Amino acid sequence: MLAIRMQRNGRTHLPVYRIIVQESQRHPLSGRVVAEVGSFDPQTKKTVLNKEKVEFYLKNGAQPSTRVARVLSLNGVKLPSWVKAAPVKQAKAKHADKLRKNQPKEEPVEEAPVEAPAEEAPATEA
Repeated sequence: MLAIRMQRNGRTHLPVYRIIVQESQRHPLSGRVVAEVGSFDPQTKKTVLNKEKVEFYLKNGAQPSTRVARVLSLNGVKLPSWVKAAPVKQAKAKHADKLRKNQPKEEPVEEAPVEAPAEEAPATEA
């Protein structure tokens, strides 16, 4: 079975990904690539795709990874009905009861007015 996935290229801290078609049992870095169908730069969000090749492999049963499926749909490639969209993850706070917004409101305590110390009258020199 074929898979459409991303293969990381680029240098340290500046990745660029190739979008490749590969046997699903192979590791992305094994070098055995059936076809290269595009590229993706995450810094600039620039995507270059050969849409005809992508649609050809999708029609013949190639499974896109979840990230590739998202990139393809954002670039106007019609995905088959059997491709499942990735579930939207909701961030959940750990220890939500300890968050400041979940603590009971403290009522402001009225303080007694502080009396200012009496100022001494300046001594007059005679």
